[in-house]
Amino acid sequence: MKNATSHFEFHISITALIMFLLKTWRASAFGVYGYLNFTRNGFLEHSKKFKPEDMEIRIEGKNCVVTGANSGIGFATAEALASCGATVYMVCRNKEKGETALSKIQSSTGNPNVHLEVCDLSSISEIKSFASRFSSKDVPVHVLVNNAGLMEQKRVTTSEGFELNFAVNVLGTYATTELMLPLLEIASPDARVITVSSGGMYTTPLTSDLQFSDGKFSGAEQYARNKRVQVALTEKWAEMYKNKGIGFYSMHPGWAETPGVAKSLPDFNKWLSGKLRTSEEGADTVIWLALQPKEKLVSGGFYFDRAEAPKHLKFAATRQSHAIIDSIVDTLRSLV
Repeated sequence: MKNATSHFEFHISITALIMFLLKTWRASAFGVYGYLNFTRNGFLEHSKKFKPEDMEIRIEGKNCVVTGANSGIGFATAEALASCGATVYMVCRNKEKGETALSKIQSSTGNPNVHLEVCDLSSISEIKSFASRFSSKDVPVHVLVNNAGLMEQKRVTTSEGFELNFAVNVLGTYATTELMLPLLEIASPDARVITVSSGGMYTTPLTSDLQFSDGKFSGAEQYARNKRVQVALTEKWAEMYKNKGIGFYSMHPGWAETPGVAKSLPDFNKWLSGKLRTSEEGADTVIWLALQPKEKLVSGGFYFDRAEAPKHLKFAATRQSHAIIDSIVDTLRSLV
């Protein structure tokens, strides 16, 4: 009996060691890869290969919905799309901040076709109400940008009983996309969904523990897990709806200096002061994905700096984890 117990303890310790080494490798590889590529210097280097004509495309008559549009990358995205002539619907939680952002965009672009939709994307009931209101407009949605997100460092539970990061980053993204599908289909074959993920997803595999029920809660780790789900969800949507004329793309904006980063990661923001991308640089690939002919893009792909990027770092052992996405979609479907 003693030998069996010792063998069990040895097996557990080896497993724990392997997991520790994997986690350490992912974090280290991400840090080095990120510092070389995700900063402003990385953007400036990569931009040498950009084609200016890619961003000169006009999209008058197209309807674009951008969530989390009152600041940061969402604001920069909404402003750029309005500059390209699109009719833009800004989805914001705070009406006052949304109205201020709306006024700024209309003024800077000269485009009067910019509208505000108020919705708290941490609430499924509010998302359903928003989707119902928007559907009554009977307008096709050519571009849906799932940008809204947050990193709450402490465990917070919403009034509907969901962990807050998960509620906004995963469940909110899933519900908004699924409920907008009928309007996206009307805009096919040119419809597309662009989800703003994060390079933080490189540090973690996909997990079925969607609300971080196991172990000591970490807001940063939960955020990374959420962002991994978004990438896997994008793959799954591309597969599920391949015959509907809708393209699905996820992207990483790089390390950008935004109000969200300053609030959620103050030490990171301070450490990389002067090295972070601007919100406009972070939004660049979102705009690029919205403007390019779909035949240039890969549905289900993950993009960074106007190019398809790997979804997994070498030796990080995250690739096989995407096999559980079907069960995750089943869980999300049951919650909406």
